Amino acid sequence: MMEYIFFDANLRDKFVEHAKGLGVACDSRDDNMGLVVAVPEDLADDLADALEARYDELQEEQSDLMSQSEGGLKKLAGFKLVLPDGRTCMVPLQPDMANRLLSCFSFEEIQVLFDTVARSALDPKDSHLCEILRGSPK
Repeated sequence: MMEYIFFDANLRDKFVEHAKGLGVACDSRDDNMGLVVAVPEDLADDLADALEARYDELQEEQSDLMSQSEGGLKKLAGFKLVLPDGRTCMVPLQPDMANRLLSCFSFEEIQVLFDTVARSALDPKDSHLCEILRGSPK
């Protein structure tokens, strides 16, 4: 499942409505990090792109809402990280860094990057890249 996180129920509901309008089934749940909407990973590219575009629009709205709220979290961005044992955690980033990542990579590519870093950090291979590519690490 691909997951999208929201911090405002109205924005989450807009996303769910958009997904349903596209014929995409989704599940919603509250998480300790926010409001999560999960959709199947095996969506056609055009549907996945449409959901990503709508999510980006709603994240802009989320940013505007947070900037307007007094005493609220004004600078918040993060990506879920899946650890090798299946546990998840949120990686907080400065919003400008998150935006730069999202301008170059899809959400799925960022997820693969973070998951790879987690695996490598928790099970480091002390080998040169050429040895890893040959399949004969030390």
